Amino acid sequence: MEQHEEMVRMPLIGDDAPAFEAVTTQGNISFPNDYKGKWVILFSHPADFTPVCTTEFMAFASMHEEFKALNVELIGLSVDSLYAHIAWLRTIKEKIVYKGMKNLEVTFPLIEDIKMDVARKFGMIQPNQSNTQAVRAVFVIDPESKIRTILYYPLSTGRNFDELKRIILALQKADKDGVATPADWRPGDDVIVPPAGSCGTAKDRMEGKDEDVYCLDWFMCLKKDK
Repeated sequence: MEQHEEMVRMPLIGDDAPAFEAVTTQGNISFPNDYKGKWVILFSHPADFTPVCTTEFMAFASMHEEFKALNVELIGLSVDSLYAHIAWLRTIKEKIVYKGMKNLEVTFPLIEDIKMDVARKFGMIQPNQSNTQAVRAVFVIDPESKIRTILYYPLSTGRNFDELKRIILALQKADKDGVATPADWRPGDDVIVPPAGSCGTAKDRMEGKDEDVYCLDWFMCLKKDK
């Protein structure tokens, strides 16, 4: 009961991401100060030396440069100690081969959160799942330190890393061009204009002469992405 009382409200989409300072495998970090102007994927895993988490860290490590090219920084977290993190990441690099991935060095920070301070700030400790492990959570945070996407996965299910990258691309596209992205959108696909809820210009769009815009009905217009 006491542990439940220590829980704080999980931050929601659109909220400022909670600030924190932490010890990591890459040294101390201060969030969000150290990440101004960057997108961030902050993700938690239940425990080091577990198989699902190992495959996920290998996937993140193999895609690290792809995320960096999109101005995205990765930050991992679990309630394990720094020593456990270092030993686990060394094991991944030296011993684990999975789906052609091998010799992978994790160079993004992995937070030591033994007291669960950061995990609690982000609602990653969920008693109905575990009182002693963080759930498998993902927070996508934009360069203004606003939370833009929240994902949760059960302990048994590894994350889809193509989808994590797609989310970043879709959010960046929406911010850059003031559009929305339809189901299963991929870069180069047509986009929705204007974003959902902005229907004041529907008549103008329906009658417009923009050759790149086409409407399926008064409420649904798309634009060819050149």
